[in-house]
Amino acid sequence: MEPHRIPGPARIINVRKNDLTARARAAAEIAGMHAAAADAEARFPGEAFTEIRKQRLLGIQVPQALGGEGASIAEIADVCYILGQACSSAALIYAMHQIKMACIVRHAKGSGALERILARIAAEQLLMASSTTEGQTGGNVRSSEAAVEHDGGQVTLERKATVISYAVEADGVVTTARRAADAAASDQVLLVLLKADYTLERLQVWDTLGMRGTHSEGFTLRARAAAEQIIPEPYDRIHAQTMVPFAHLLWGSVWAGIAAAATAKAQAFIRHAVRSSNGQMPPGAAHFTQAVSTLRTLRGVLAANLRSYEAIMSDEKAISSLEFQAAITLTKVQASELAVSAVLSSLRACGLSGYRNDTEFTIGRLLRDVLSAPIMINNDRILTNLATTSLMTPLPTSISG
Repeated sequence: MEPHRIPGPARIINVRKNDLTARARAAAEIAGMHAAAADAEARFPGEAFTEIRKQRLLGIQVPQALGGEGASIAEIADVCYILGQACSSAALIYAMHQIKMACIVRHAKGSGALERILARIAAEQLLMASSTTEGQTGGNVRSSEAAVEHDGGQVTLERKATVISYAVEADGVVTTARRAADAAASDQVLLVLLKADYTLERLQVWDTLGMRGTHSEGFTLRARAAAEQIIPEPYDRIHAQTMVPFAHLLWGSVWAGIAAAATAKAQAFIRHAVRSSNGQMPPGAAHFTQAVSTLRTLRGVLAANLRSYEAIMSDEKAISSLEFQAAITLTKVQASELAVSAVLSSLRACGLSGYRNDTEFTIGRLLRDVLSAPIMINNDRILTNLATTSLMTPLPTSISG
């Protein structure tokens, strides 16, 4: 007999959410066992993704009619949060995959070629990488140098990608490109490629402070594929309606997971210290309180913005408005700052035990990983416009000035 039975559709949603949570936790358990090694060796977290595939988590966003589960962005964010508590790199890779999946699912517009790819992703649990930066444009994803060239029913593309995260380990790549050789840099399309459609030539290696397991090396990408593998809608629409909100909310969920892992270590340290001192609170207890408060605020920010986005996902006018675009960008800024703050507070709570790498309370790797958060927000046009304005203002020459 099943307790607390929920009648009708509500019960179906609840059961699915519980199932996704259990599957995500199973994957997170394996990911956590190998997170330190993936970080130390700056390698792809292969063990984590073997389990993620086993739990069939890569295709959950694919519509049910194509063999997926039709998962919502809130459900995907929960998976990112759970994975983020175990292995930052695995969680960020999973988030990047799901951002690309959202672009295909929401903008395929009944394309037979793209629907066949979606069905394969669900059936074979394919991992899709993202290639949106190249050459001199760096992190400006709204500008492309390389253009697709049409050859009958085929298209070719050669682009020098600054980074393609987990490119070698991926089963496909979703890449931006100029619509044609004579198109403006901002007139872009999104091309969906599977492994057989392209080759990679390594340009640079990956040796960074944190998020080392994303294995984000640079490559020359050379591709030849069916023209129907270009997503029908222009990239400017995909970018505003899907790419930006999914990226900010899923990245934020990963960062929140890292913050939760650090806060859990701080909690364990405080408990250990209290037991060791006959119930006396250690000096770091106040910092633990601050970490908990910051984490709650971060989760609240993400939950509120997930609800806001879900409410207007089908309203093209509302989702493309300057008001929403500014709000979702500032959400990413706020989430990144809150995540860093929570991890720093957790480090202060643990003191030297958190600073050291050889204790169960170590927070060093989590801090290095979460510091990627503010780095990943530095190319937004809204923030760049604010910076341009600030350039015209003289900097103060004294503390009081």
